[in-house]
Amino acid sequence: MEKQQQTVPRWEAGSYDIAVIGGGHAGCEAALASARLGCSTILFAINLDSIANMPCNPNIGGTAKGHLVREVDALGGEMGKVADRTLIQSRMLNSGKGPAVHSLRAQIDRRAYGREMKHVLETQPNLHVRQGEVTDILFEKDGSVCGVVLQTGAVFRCCAAIIASGTYLKGKIIIGELQYSGGPDGMFPADSLSVCLRNAGIELMRFKTGTPARVRRSSVDFSVMTPQAGDEEIVPFSFEDKQPLENKVLCYLTHTNPETHDIIRRNLDRSPLYAGMIEGIGPRYCPSIEDKVVRFADKQQHQVFMEPMGLATEEIYVQGMSSSLPEEVQIEMMRSMKGLEQVEIMRPAYAIEYDCCNPLQLQPTLEFKHNEGLYGAGQFNGTSGYEEAAAQGLIAGINAARKLQGKEPIVLKRSDAYIGTLIDDLVNKGTREPYRMMTSRSEYRLLLRQDNADERLTPLGYEIGLISEQRYQMFLDKWEQIRKEVQRLKKTTLAPSETVNAYLTEKNSTPISTGIKLADLLRRPELDYADLTRMTDMPPLPKEVWEEAAIQVKYEGYISRQVSQVAQFQKMENKKLPTDIDYTTLKGLRLEARQKLQEVRPLNVGQASRISGVSPADVTALLIYLEQEKGRE
Repeated sequence: MEKQQQTVPRWEAGSYDIAVIGGGHAGCEAALASARLGCSTILFAINLDSIANMPCNPNIGGTAKGHLVREVDALGGEMGKVADRTLIQSRMLNSGKGPAVHSLRAQIDRRAYGREMKHVLETQPNLHVRQGEVTDILFEKDGSVCGVVLQTGAVFRCCAAIIASGTYLKGKIIIGELQYSGGPDGMFPADSLSVCLRNAGIELMRFKTGTPARVRRSSVDFSVMTPQAGDEEIVPFSFEDKQPLENKVLCYLTHTNPETHDIIRRNLDRSPLYAGMIEGIGPRYCPSIEDKVVRFADKQQHQVFMEPMGLATEEIYVQGMSSSLPEEVQIEMMRSMKGLEQVEIMRPAYAIEYDCCNPLQLQPTLEFKHNEGLYGAGQFNGTSGYEEAAAQGLIAGINAARKLQGKEPIVLKRSDAYIGTLIDDLVNKGTREPYRMMTSRSEYRLLLRQDNADERLTPLGYEIGLISEQRYQMFLDKWEQIRKEVQRLKKTTLAPSETVNAYLTEKNSTPISTGIKLADLLRRPELDYADLTRMTDMPPLPKEVWEEAAIQVKYEGYISRQVSQVAQFQKMENKKLPTDIDYTTLKGLRLEARQKLQEVRPLNVGQASRISGVSPADVTALLIYLEQEKGRE
């Protein structure tokens, strides 16, 4: 039976520059950015206790996602700082590979994280935090935003609104045959706002995500599982954090087995995913356990990680077992696994469907093309993950504030940051499934490393006004030390000696007969900076300084090559396209290209070239058009 809509009288409740709809990771960063830039801001959350909630996995970072967190921090965002204060275990992923794919991942005390972030919001000047469901957005006749309305009838006037609704929009929970309206973690859904957005002409899509069960710690036999410890030396997410961090918990590894897979196969007819009961499209790169068993039928086992949800709870997150199977099937399949024979579920796994927008409707600033002052951020824009959400929230908050202040917007290029790649992909290519950031999505990943996110973005954060003078001076000092150490390594010669050659032989490296520059030694694949300290006296530098200097020297050739590629890329980005082009009449374009270009309306030729359906021949036609226009002028 559908919930009946009640007519509630509206009343004027206040006026703000910017309203942020949603208190998840996107909403938090958006609200903090706009408030810190001087705009009076109000953030709405259906339940204030859900602010910065982690309804899925209790961790932040991971492959490519760790890059995003460090970029958010480098620009002046908050996620990295709060993650550092509340982490309970930290690991650097892919440390055995090159620096381009090194990624931080931390287990987080999820309740502590939410409390910390909520308090940051509550104590932020210019920011008001309000519990309430936004059911309507008010628009002027020209489509621009002028206010938001709560379920209680309270009307808050504003000049800009940022939708960061996460998975709440018309949220539907699915567990086996059971379906009901609901938001994540037992919260209420936001059922009314979708109607308002559709009435405003905004195209919505239906996506789906899921989460594993949480189980009781005392019902798990960890003694038969493989312990997974954190790193001995923890690298913080925030470049500003200098205090040593510590691991406080162990995670554990177990596996599914043929019996587990048989149980899943026998119950596929009860899986909403395979019974056609799920309408939304799920994330390809984060499949449910039933999807993994079907798609990878030849595999005898899949990894399952047991991850603590925090220090003050007995809940354990069963990473790798996302499912929408009935609860009794979830229990049966988990009890077939080593160490989980007596497991007790505290929260069953579930799938959730929700509404989100087609991001092709957005400008690179994350403002809607046809609704001035309306911005989208996070899962509302078709992405998945806390980190992708925070990145978009930060950019939306910055641009909403700068628009109201009459300043130029901030648009990060693909060569600037993973954040730039993320937004560029969304607004040019769109997405038909929840978008997840991966290192493979960037053409410039050797330049966009997590270790140099501050070099790339902190000057911009300082210019915008989100980085303090003190932090900026610390940044300048660090990079001056790096520059000097790089030059020292290139200029300093190491003379041959018995000690030096004995060490090189031990490292399976060719002994030297004449003097050699330290930089040339460092470029040898089998040697690193620590090896140099064993062969000669080295200056006592902070680890972040000598590590960065070593990367710059060791990968100098590859980095130079990518810098040249960026220069070529920039030429296309600098070829601006007029905003009033009627692509439907442009000669030389194929029909599909005309339609796509008319829909996306790219700002430059580089952006046009990345639109799905625009071929190199179409790009050539655009370049010819620009030359002809230049001739006419």
